[in-house]
Amino acid sequence: MQKTHLPRIVVLISGKGSNLQSFIDAVQMRVIEGEIVAVISNNPGVLGLERAEKAGIPTQVINHRDFADRESFDAALAEVVESHRPNLVLLAGFMRILTPAFVEQFEGRMMNIHPSLLPNYPGLHTHQRALDAGDSIAGATVHFVTHELDGGPAIIRAEVPILADDDAATLAERVFEQEHLIYPLAVRWFCQGRLALINNRACMFGRPLPPTGHPFSTVARER
Repeated sequence: MQKTHLPRIVVLISGKGSNLQSFIDAVQMRVIEGEIVAVISNNPGVLGLERAEKAGIPTQVINHRDFADRESFDAALAEVVESHRPNLVLLAGFMRILTPAFVEQFEGRMMNIHPSLLPNYPGLHTHQRALDAGDSIAGATVHFVTHELDGGPAIIRAEVPILADDDAATLAERVFEQEHLIYPLAVRWFCQGRLALINNRACMFGRPLPPTGHPFSTVARER
């Protein structure tokens, strides 16, 4: 397959770009049959931009501080993203709440990952909230992005046991390891044409996935 025929992926970041690196690695290993055509950050000078440049991926900074409001920033961001003709937009540690107009423009072709077992603990401080609640498991969920914050249809989730001596940092580290497995897998499915958003449900081969997403333990060997 020629490179120009591969699904085109744009990744949005704000910081280190660790999930971005998992995409870069998966593309290089042909686990993801797609092409990362651009990495865009709302913060200059972050490590994620260096990761992209090292991999030969075009980068761009659109600093949200240069805009008067969220709407004008999102409008500028949408214009740049759309200029790359993406089949898929990935939020990878992109620390901005997107406006409804932006979400609507890319709905059905935009994913995010959240460090909890959604619908539990949308928003911030997920690991500490799970610990405070006395939960026995935590995890991460890949989902399509819709208007509801961290509430889009779930695609895949990975569970992590909460250990007796865990604090938020140790729990986050183990959840992070799972993020780097399940997010590229969801991208792989999308690029293969197996995964789609249909009638506000994540579907595989046209059949709805479970409301909380596919359990990673049952599909881990598919990579």
